[in-house]
Amino acid sequence: MSRYYLIPVLLVLTGLGFATSGLTDSHRDGDQAAVTVGMTNTLKFTPDTVRIKRGESVRWKNNSLLVHSVTADRAEATVDGIVEIPQGAEPFDSGLMDPKEEFQHTFTIAGTYKYFCIPHEGAKMYGWVIVE
Repeated sequence: MSRYYLIPVLLVLTGLGFATSGLTDSHRDGDQAAVTVGMTNTLKFTPDTVRIKRGESVRWKNNSLLVHSVTADRAEATVDGIVEIPQGAEPFDSGLMDPKEEFQHTFTIAGTYKYFCIPHEGAKMYGWVIVE
């Protein structure tokens, strides 16, 4: 195999090949999500911080080869302070997401939401949604 073919394979295996698929993307393909966030093999949400308007949705897409979650529920956290949701907002949890699975959540209360990935909580796989 040529070394030129190995570069894309290495990028995919390290999660770097997915970095662009997680960038902020407004209403791609006519979907209802204002933003799409990727989940990588390098245990990151990409981008890790997004800003939306109240009433808009965020879609998370598991672009990695690993199982991930999108969790903003203090009851699921083992580390204090890992989850932050505005007063009056309901916690949310995608459950475990296999590779290629997606999860979407609509934010109706303004404020900052800090969420995490349950399997990678110890690796500090955190993200933030700022709802204006």
